[in-house]
Amino acid sequence: MAQAISVRLDDEAQRALRALEASGMSRSDAIRSALVDSARRIQRSSELAAEVAELEADGTDRAEMSAVAELMESLRAPG
Repeated sequence: MAQAISVRLDDEAQRALRALEASGMSRSDAIRSALVDSARRIQRSSELAAEVAELEADGTDRAEMSAVAELMESLRAPG
């Protein structure tokens, strides 16, 4: 079910809305799209942070990363 909301936009948000509208989106579509995209980015960021924490907690994975780093360092040309 659609729900109407009211917001006050600052100058930056107004410019962003005008840019989205200039691309051919309606005002409502632009706002809905921006909200959904923002929520997806936040969710993805949280998922990546959880994945990083999981990898950092994995001793076997950390040992493998360390071994690869040491190998890469040994292959690096003298500077």
